Amino acid sequence: MVKLIDDYLNAGEQRSFEKAGIKLPQFSQEKVRRTTEKNPVWVHFGGGNLFRCFHAMIAQQLLNKGKLKSGIIVAETYDEEVIKDIYHAFQDRILSVTMKSDGSLEKELVASVAQSVYYNLANEEGWDYLTDVFENPSLQLATFSITEKGYAIRGIDGKLTALAEKDIVAGPEKPQTNMGAIAHLLYARYQRNQAPIAMVSTDNFSENGAKLQQAVLTIAKGWLQHGTVEQGFIDYLQDRKKVTFPWSMIDRITPNPAASIAKKLTAAGFEDAQIVHTKKHTNIAPFGNTEETHYLVIEDDFPNGRPPLEEAGVLLTNRETVNDADQMKVTACLNPLHTALAIFGNLLGYQFIWEEVADNDLLGLVKNLGYREALPVVKDPGILHPKPFIDLLLNQRLPNRNIPDTPQRIATDTSQKLSIRYGVTIQHYLDDPQRSVDDLEFIPLVLAGWCRYLLGVDDQGQAFTLSPDPLLKPLQKKLAEVHLGFHGDVHQYLQPILSNKEIFGNDLDAIGLGTKVEHYFKALIKGKNSVRETVKNTVAEKGIAFAK
Repeated sequence: MVKLIDDYLNAGEQRSFEKAGIKLPQFSQEKVRRTTEKNPVWVHFGGGNLFRCFHAMIAQQLLNKGKLKSGIIVAETYDEEVIKDIYHAFQDRILSVTMKSDGSLEKELVASVAQSVYYNLANEEGWDYLTDVFENPSLQLATFSITEKGYAIRGIDGKLTALAEKDIVAGPEKPQTNMGAIAHLLYARYQRNQAPIAMVSTDNFSENGAKLQQAVLTIAKGWLQHGTVEQGFIDYLQDRKKVTFPWSMIDRITPNPAASIAKKLTAAGFEDAQIVHTKKHTNIAPFGNTEETHYLVIEDDFPNGRPPLEEAGVLLTNRETVNDADQMKVTACLNPLHTALAIFGNLLGYQFIWEEVADNDLLGLVKNLGYREALPVVKDPGILHPKPFIDLLLNQRLPNRNIPDTPQRIATDTSQKLSIRYGVTIQHYLDDPQRSVDDLEFIPLVLAGWCRYLLGVDDQGQAFTLSPDPLLKPLQKKLAEVHLGFHGDVHQYLQPILSNKEIFGNDLDAIGLGTKVEHYFKALIKGKNSVRETVKNTVAEKGIAFAK
């Protein structure tokens, strides 16, 4: 059996890796570590599965080609066990497993991570280490995959959270929010040498760079008002020759590590296939499993230079094209469909996404959601094209039975996603004088489905476990009196939710969409099987028939 920490440069060990079907790095990890220590180039925040299967692979390709000499420094901000039990325990190595649509697995040992650290006030050593890294002028970029909630400094009411307020009052030395901790690093860099840097959010939401920039500036300007930083720091953050916040679009379905994949790896002769479930509910393993299709589009705005990312398949372009590509994917052609499947998959008892797209009712729902409602208002970015994108998604990517992705994973933090995944398309209908939100049927059905999901009972009336969401408790409290078979007036319970602009991007009642959402919600709570019947009837009566 071969292990991740085996010496892959040793000829004998290489044969063991080859026997297990594992592709090896074409460089010395130890040499990369030494180079990184002196001249760090790339820091990544968020050590989860997407990073391990995508960003780390980009760096690996560049290291293999000799186009990059320094590795990635991973800074995990949320879960210390990820660093201790996954990164440090396996010498920062990863087994990347690409789950191909023909049922085969493509395996590669990834050694592009040069250092990993838990970046949190609870870990003084890691805090000081990463501060030193940011003070080094050789650092060119920091990338992020910390999910939407990692950027949050405001609550559901739009006001700063108590923790963000505390960070602003306390100053830049020991902030507790993610955004405060990032601002701290940039202030250290400003104080040391004012060296340029690109702060690149690659999280899966629209205008991600703008959200990162806004959050960092909110903290920094708060510090200025309290006299703990000087105006020069604000000027530094706002000078695009010094600090940039490029926008990006990222797309690679990367489920939690699956027991089925672990079993196949063990059978192939790979020993390190155990899955770790941390106390903070992170699911991670020495291996990561991911799909073969992937895209990363980044605004090419790097004031301190950058690695030749395009040589690893990254698409570099201008902000407008990135935004168009991102809106195409996040607000129209993938994420809205994914979220719809997550919501109804939970309600209908599905365990895998691929099972759902084999369900004609759910397939009809997402086809109408994508082709009928989103596609007509989405802009073609040119660098990728919307209809072929949806075609590939529905015909190859989502039906891939080799990908063990679950509706439960996709349903995580749904309240943080709705304003982007559906709100942008709704806004297009509001802005276009030739269109009306009255024409929308499937977006209101999905939003009603999410409200139905919050009840925590499936289509058979059985309780199920809802996925983590920061707004779960207050939202469920608003619906506490509603139940399956409820015959009362749902408006009084739904109106406070549907009118929340922070959740939906618009006051749905004010724009005339709330009534339709309530109509579908009432249909969905009639009784057992009402979810199935409502979806089936809506597809048949309101949808367009698509060829199978």
